[in-house]
Amino acid sequence: MTTTIQIHGTCKNGYERVKDAFAQNFADGHEVGAALALVVRGETVVDLWGGYADAQRTRPWLEDTIVNVYSTTKGLTATCAHRLVDQGLLDIDAPVAKYWPEFAQAGKEDLPVRYLLSHRAGLSAVSALINVDDGYRWEILRYALAIQQPWWEPGTKFGYHALTFGTLVGEVIRRISGMTVGEFFRKGDRRAAGDGDLHQLRAGPRRSLRRDDPGRTRRYRSQQPHRQGLHGPDLAHL
Repeated sequence: MTTTIQIHGTCKNGYERVKDAFAQNFADGHEVGAALALVVRGETVVDLWGGYADAQRTRPWLEDTIVNVYSTTKGLTATCAHRLVDQGLLDIDAPVAKYWPEFAQAGKEDLPVRYLLSHRAGLSAVSALINVDDGYRWEILRYALAIQQPWWEPGTKFGYHALTFGTLVGEVIRRISGMTVGEFFRKGDRRAAGDGDLHQLRAGPRRSLRRDDPGRTRRYRSQQPHRQGLHGPDLAHL
């Protein structure tokens, strides 16, 4: 027996198709619980929620149900890159090396910016040994990616660049604008939240993510299979 999920919240006139699509996801069995908010020119035009907050369907999804989010800043970073395209300062079909000369090595001399944005660059990981703390240092990861040989022929495959997308696209943005992604984003959108970085949220208390948390992995190597010619230099000297 199919249970009809009640959709809660508000939807301004003209956005009914958004609400219909939201409800259809439940009807088709694609959602257990979800929420959706849409803000247009500072006005909240859609604010919907429905379903359950657990797989057992015992806890209703409420207006203030908090969930974890993934990779939300990749979209903001890509938006910054496209702003540069709109301004005529970035050509996504040009080689990355046009803007980031040190990138022109290890077979990446002609790799276009387009492949960075579409996760087809073959740079989803680095073979260099980097400790966790250095993984937060821009110059370390930037250097490791500049010298990295692609894991596959760029453009021929897709591989999610979960941990490298921000550095790859962000360095192109930095070379063109002279600003970090966060600075460039805030300059282009005065409504951006406060003076924090792009990961600033307003979800209330959350678990500490201190770097000295003993539960954190202290060292890691790429999970990509070893290939001859990628011997993983130690970058600790940088």
